[in-house]
Amino acid sequence: MVRSATFFVAANDYLRRILNARVYDVAVETPLELAPRLSARLGARLMLKREDLQPVFSFKLRGAYNKMASLSPAARARGVIAASAGNHAQGVALAARRLGCKAVIVMPTTTPEVKVNAVRALGAEIVLEGDSFTDAYGHALSLQRRQRLTLVHPFDDPDVIAGQGTVGMEILRQHHPRDHGPLRAVFVAVGGGGLIAGVGVYVKALRPDVKIVGVQTTDSDAMAHSLRAGRRVRLKEVGLFSDGTAVREVGRETFRLCRRTVDEMITVDTDAVCAAIKDVFEDTRSILEPAGALAVAGAKAYAARAGGSGRATRARPGRTRDDAPTYVAITCGANMNFDRLRFVAERAEVGEKREAVFAVTIPEARGSFRRLCELVGPRHVTEFNYRIADRAQAHVFVGVQLASAGDAPRLLRAFQRAGFPAIDLTEDELAKLHLRHMVGGRSALAAHERLLHFEFPERPGALMRFLSRMSPDWNISLFHYRNQGADYGRVLVGLQVPPGEQAALARFLATLGYPYTDETANPAYQLFL
Repeated sequence: MVRSATFFVAANDYLRRILNARVYDVAVETPLELAPRLSARLGARLMLKREDLQPVFSFKLRGAYNKMASLSPAARARGVIAASAGNHAQGVALAARRLGCKAVIVMPTTTPEVKVNAVRALGAEIVLEGDSFTDAYGHALSLQRRQRLTLVHPFDDPDVIAGQGTVGMEILRQHHPRDHGPLRAVFVAVGGGGLIAGVGVYVKALRPDVKIVGVQTTDSDAMAHSLRAGRRVRLKEVGLFSDGTAVREVGRETFRLCRRTVDEMITVDTDAVCAAIKDVFEDTRSILEPAGALAVAGAKAYAARAGGSGRATRARPGRTRDDAPTYVAITCGANMNFDRLRFVAERAEVGEKREAVFAVTIPEARGSFRRLCELVGPRHVTEFNYRIADRAQAHVFVGVQLASAGDAPRLLRAFQRAGFPAIDLTEDELAKLHLRHMVGGRSALAAHERLLHFEFPERPGALMRFLSRMSPDWNISLFHYRNQGADYGRVLVGLQVPPGEQAALARFLATLGYPYTDETANPAYQLFL
């Protein structure tokens, strides 16, 4: 962090701008709320600044409206244009409707449909262009010149930065040391830098002891690179999971302010963001978008590194120490595309280190499957995939819910001691994204296979009970199970049953006690398996 005499002049100017910002015509003062469950787990008091509760479910309308309200009547009459991944677009569209002016919004083609539809519903004209904000911004500049519109930049504009700075003003006003404990740090998601610049300049001017920590995804970390290099760094490409922060190059003014106000940058991966979305849901029953959960993911990483207060002592389970530090994470958006929830739910357990996935090799012999299940023990199985492919060995993909951080290494050692070679795939992106869904295919060894679909009530230990009763006299050639969070578990099993033993199979299924469907004639099975 670089400080100079000129910074204090700039800070005074921004304090004046922030204190006079016209944001409350459209924005609300959002609450600062304790996240009790997450705080107890972290050993630190984590408070959420709920910008996801704004009318457009994001902080962005603050800066957009402040900028547009400051325009001359002639400029507003010509109209405005903005480039945005979605949330700034909604802020501009809402401000334009309130101020009665035309708004053209250029959005990347990767923008979630929920954001596109929300902007369209507010009456703005939408143009889709490029894969990132930078691409959309270049096209917006071209349209601005041709149509003589006023550009409302999503982050690199003093009036926009001042509007976002009102979030910092509210945090200091709402935080009470006697009730909330000493404020140590504020965590802010960073794309182009508008929010962290505004919050940083206000908080540092009044409370220089409070740390300002920026959070980015590992694949969209332009600000982190820029601050390390001492100059703005343009990324060749950016990740799109956190679309609200997918910016290749930070702003000139935001970078200048961040160099003087940001104490640290933290980067987190996709799994950590998914885990943070789940954490906030468990505390608030609200679902954040990936960018909205970034600050929470960063606060978790910071607290884990610091050991809560920076000491080794921890709070008792379910409680936060009275002397625990207080962190504020700005939950800056909740415009989540519904289609992403399945991916978030799947990856959240891994991100929270609550699930591990393994590739385990067992002998292709009777009893091996059961021995593997006994090694898993009472742990909750989240996934079980197997397809016969070799006469001597079977490769099984197993997902297991973990009881503690050291549970995965213990289970890996147990597999290996039992003579089952195993690999921990928990951090393997290929395995998590693709291979877990591709275990299977046709097998020349699956002669006389019958495909059976079973259902059982989904509760802890249900799969293990199913497997303990699933001890037929025939070879299991296929097994697929995935916990989908439903009330019933569904298992697909392939059994190799010679033609003369079909009656014996019928008797076995009748005594098994689980509802089933014979899918052997299913055309999809015939085509692909």
